[in-house]
Amino acid sequence: METIMEYLPLLIPVILIELALLVIAIIDLLRREKTRGPKWAWALAILFIQIFGPITYLILGREEE
Repeated sequence: METIMEYLPLLIPVILIELALLVIAIIDLLRREKTRGPKWAWALAILFIQIFGPITYLILGREEE
């Protein structure tokens, strides 16, 4: 338990950034009509590939309207 408490100040910003990216990517995915690839695949990538899923979607997955 001491190890977790020792690293907690470093983990909190990473967790907050990850959650913010997740929320932004999911909201964007729900609002967009077209994406590059199926929406369900992007949803799975965003939810299950930690930080890299939302970043990949925001860079590559969105199709310009």
